[in-house]
Amino acid sequence: MSESDLAHRTREDVELWEAEHLAPAATRSVDSAGRARPEEPDRYRTVFERDRDRILHSKAFRRLKHKTQVFMNPDGDHFVTRLTHTLQVTQIGRALARYMGLNESLAEAICLGHDVGHSPFGHTGEDALTPYVEGEWHHAAQSVRIFDVLEPLNLTWEVRDGIRAHSWRVKLPPATPEGYCCRFADRIAYLTHDVDDAVRAGVIKLDDLPAVAITCFGPAGPRWIESMIEAVVDESVDRGVVVMDPEALDAMNLLRDFMFDRVYLRPEAEDQRTRAIEIIRDLVEHYIAHPEKVPPTYQHDDADGVTRAVDYVSGMTDRFAIREWEQLG
Repeated sequence: MSESDLAHRTREDVELWEAEHLAPAATRSVDSAGRARPEEPDRYRTVFERDRDRILHSKAFRRLKHKTQVFMNPDGDHFVTRLTHTLQVTQIGRALARYMGLNESLAEAICLGHDVGHSPFGHTGEDALTPYVEGEWHHAAQSVRIFDVLEPLNLTWEVRDGIRAHSWRVKLPPATPEGYCCRFADRIAYLTHDVDDAVRAGVIKLDDLPAVAITCFGPAGPRWIESMIEAVVDESVDRGVVVMDPEALDAMNLLRDFMFDRVYLRPEAEDQRTRAIEIIRDLVEHYIAHPEKVPPTYQHDDADGVTRAVDYVSGMTDRFAIREWEQLG
């Protein structure tokens, strides 16, 4: 019998590799705080690899392909959707983790799941849903709710925490450095590709971009992602925590302010924003008034009629929400 050119690489082998090769600050699979419901270990996959696969095969993840990133239900083939954004965030998050010796599988799982709770029509949907909840409706909390309640996957504490805290608006920060990788990856991805979309749509021109961004990151394009990754990795390794070079962070924040002023909240998009809010609120009111029309998968004992309606509408894709609204007459 000849010796095979292949070899089994079991979960124990991966865990041993993590123990020997990951950076001291990295989150090792064997140190996970675990799941709400204990499970038997997988033969080949670590707990974080298992979470990654569960998220990737979830219905909520599939719906991201028809959810808006910036432009409402765009017709063009090359505009970024929540799905393509999520894949871009995952690539960047995994690269950050790899270059800093962190747990790539944990970073990947967090990034894949970070936006599944987004409502139709991007962040406008969050504004539309906020009146129906106490405080503020936020997609990060809804992402956790989806995986805990609506499509329960029994994810590990670390993945759930990273999803919960991926947004910089969430005050309690991630508990793991891999969670911070997702925070930076999310902002890097949406700023770079939203610029591309805005130029493609004729909303801005490359010459309009802040000069400080061009000086810091180079000409707008693929090099921006590389520059921003380097600004995180180099500064983080020097300081021992996941942070960004201060000069690059200032430039990125100025670019973000520019995008909010010229793209996200531009006056020309107000009609589109008003229509999106009207669609979502009409749908929520309809399902509150007709609770029997909410699908069984959203009929949970822990939820009242308003919560069930919000759960259902927030999970809709742009085109499904528009179609349902049009059928209301």
